[in-house]
Amino acid sequence: MLEVERIDMFYEEYQALKEISLEVKEGELAILFGPNGHGKSTLLKSVCGLLTPQAGHIRFNGEIISGLGTHEIVKRGLVYIAEDKHLFPEMTVEENLKIGAYNTTARRKKDEHFAYVYGLFPRLLERRKRLASTLSGGEARMLALGRGLMSSPSFLAIDEPSFGLSPLMRTEVFRTISEINKNHMTILLVEQSVAEALESGGTLSFDMIYLIENGQIVFEGSKEDLVRNDHIKEVFLGTTD
Repeated sequence: MLEVERIDMFYEEYQALKEISLEVKEGELAILFGPNGHGKSTLLKSVCGLLTPQAGHIRFNGEIISGLGTHEIVKRGLVYIAEDKHLFPEMTVEENLKIGAYNTTARRKKDEHFAYVYGLFPRLLERRKRLASTLSGGEARMLALGRGLMSSPSFLAIDEPSFGLSPLMRTEVFRTISEINKNHMTILLVEQSVAEALESGGTLSFDMIYLIENGQIVFEGSKEDLVRNDHIKEVFLGTTD
């Protein structure tokens, strides 16, 4: 479904991504993790059209999308949910959700999507007339996810949804992401701490795990492969044999 093929990304003289390749198949839940400043968000922004790679290709459902505008990529079903949420604070919860349904396909299914989002997030239904600026951090993250779902996506690229949340709310957000995936949504999830995602009350089950360091993919494999990797166990999971 999503194929990233040897992409390079530069910020002037600094190379942020170096021949990055990864694949997320239809229906999968994949995670990309790594330290801050090592290229995770740059990769997601490249996938979603906010940045254009200087080399390589990005394919979605077999079509090259690198170089397309974000609105064109969203129309194809690939939606980016940023870590900083990009909500409109002086608009209500419901108005923020309506903005997510701006493309033609989404507008036709707006009522259906509202019912789905409010079913996933009853708290948003309770707060639908409140300003987004009054929401807690966890509620704002729910609203960001909900607005993404209003766009009628087939693929969600989600940037650090657990950042800054309490352990309880983090588990709730991960539980919802797992439920969304089980409803046939393909997801690429970016997190700084793979340990928190793996220990999220057993709510997330990953099909593929990628580690990015210094702009390069240095590990890809299953959870079983990951926990057998000495470097990852020591540096990222805080365990040793």
